[in-house]
Amino acid sequence: LIAARDSAAPFPLILAHLNHQLRGAESDADEAFTTDLHARLVFAGIPALTLRLGRIDVAAQARADGANLEATARRVRYHWLTDVAREAGACWVATGHTADDQAETVLHRLLRGAGLRGLRGIAPRRPLGEGITLIRSLLRVSRSELIAYLTNLGQPFRTDASNADQRFTRNRIRHELLPLLAERYNPGVRHALARLAEQAAEAFVESEVLALRTLAEVELPRAGSSVILDRAALASHSRFLMREVVRCLWEREDWPVDAMSFDHWERIANVVHGEATAAEMPGGLRVSVRGRVVRVGPAS
Repeated sequence: LIAARDSAAPFPLILAHLNHQLRGAESDADEAFTTDLHARLVFAGIPALTLRLGRIDVAAQARADGANLEATARRVRYHWLTDVAREAGACWVATGHTADDQAETVLHRLLRGAGLRGLRGIAPRRPLGEGITLIRSLLRVSRSELIAYLTNLGQPFRTDASNADQRFTRNRIRHELLPLLAERYNPGVRHALARLAEQAAEAFVESEVLALRTLAEVELPRAGSSVILDRAALASHSRFLMREVVRCLWEREDWPVDAMSFDHWERIANVVHGEATAAEMPGGLRVSVRGRVVRVGPAS
């Protein structure tokens, strides 16, 4: 980002680092590295560069919330970065995710049975808050290209030792599966998976637009807290589009989308097609046939 600025009128940059306090001395060393990096850049005459540091006990937060540690770390990190951006009046938050991160994410999700939505991988940009957008400018750059760039600059970097812990599936994908695929099947597998993510994202946008339009066409007046759908109209569409329609409905109603598996979506399709009269869903929801309509809402 420093190299991309106009030297005559450089836009301001904030080097922001959040210490998650998960790796003891190593986490503190990451923070010290960031502080030193900022000091060296300022000493070298780099203008309009400020430093923001933060510390949050992520493990304690996860225990308090009864939540997954990795998910808590991600949520806390982006919330903190959003606050930093808002306080500084910044519109953009940039992170360093690479094409390797994208490939690992897509392959991980593929192995877990993800559909088109999951194969989109890491989004190149997404909103963080009002007027603040997260951007991942290096998503098409491989990790090896990035390291070569840093080496050419004589710029040292930090490596998270936990990334080598092969008890985690993602790390085994990084250190075992992807190297095997690159060696024996396709040297460009990482870029191939990154392209797949881009194509899946494009297809997903089109399918979502069609699903929202279809939902508007098949939805009838509500019955209290339940949504009423025209069964024949919905059944006239492909099972793929039908699943997308009900997924859009789940998101609009703020029902537990993450708790829904492919099997759940398929069970709803079975109800719509008359192959079942009702199906219970996570979160105490129920889908049932009532004459010519499908009723979706709380089971009680």
